Amino acid sequence: MLRVTEEPAVLITRDEQDPAVAVLTLNRPARYNALTLALKQALVAAIVELSATTDVRALVLTGAGRAFCVGQELGEHAEELRRRGADGHPGRAFDTVAEHYNPIVSGLADLPFPVVAAVNGPCAGAGLGFAMACDLRVAAAGTKFSPAFTGIGLTADSGLSASLAHAVGVPRALELLLLGEPFTAEQAQAWGMVREVVASEEVLEAALALARRLAAGPTSAYVEVRRGVRFGAVHDLAAVLAEEGAAQARLAATEDHARAVEDFLAKRRPTFHGR
Repeated sequence: MLRVTEEPAVLITRDEQDPAVAVLTLNRPARYNALTLALKQALVAAIVELSATTDVRALVLTGAGRAFCVGQELGEHAEELRRRGADGHPGRAFDTVAEHYNPIVSGLADLPFPVVAAVNGPCAGAGLGFAMACDLRVAAAGTKFSPAFTGIGLTADSGLSASLAHAVGVPRALELLLLGEPFTAEQAQAWGMVREVVASEEVLEAALALARRLAAGPTSAYVEVRRGVRFGAVHDLAAVLAEEGAAQARLAATEDHARAVEDFLAKRRPTFHGR
């Protein structure tokens, strides 16, 4: 069980069963992991740190306490808005999108290993964007997801305009973002957004089990699969075929591929080392 404190703003730990699996925990449980400046800065730094770590082969992203992340800390946002100039310009209130949300989402999406979101409770706004930036999601039964943005007069950020559309299709993504209505983990699973729904006390272990499975696999191939699927969602067939060919050529040079072919021919279960 992870130690829950108010400091530091994020925790990076290793799975006791498999040290190749890291756990990144948002750590403001008293505020449902709402995103303050300090938490966002710590999350950016943690993702940069993890991206440079050579012995991690899978990551679980989760929240401390009863929530995953309910999005921006609106009290802090309101303080920034009150500083707006006489011309009505919102000052630096929205600089956080470029300085924090975008690097967090792109950082999670581009980590050199798979990422599993353990959605242990309420998941809203940018928190939903962070969960959707992960490769796979496990959620607690009954958990509420909420786009939330139009409820405060905003449009989506944190990549949700694309990630929701790719996950559930354009019509449903428009419905979710326009109406801002909460939906459950069970609905998210039915729509294909969530792989597994389990009891709340089982979420982290279920996500860790999935991450352990991924950590034992061909890490470079997983990264290419991720890149290929995202590329394929927005390019024509000719471009996709060319990109797939280039990806196969990159993987052909990996030790994992060469060993797996030998294992297959020898009728052995392949063992991958992430190289």
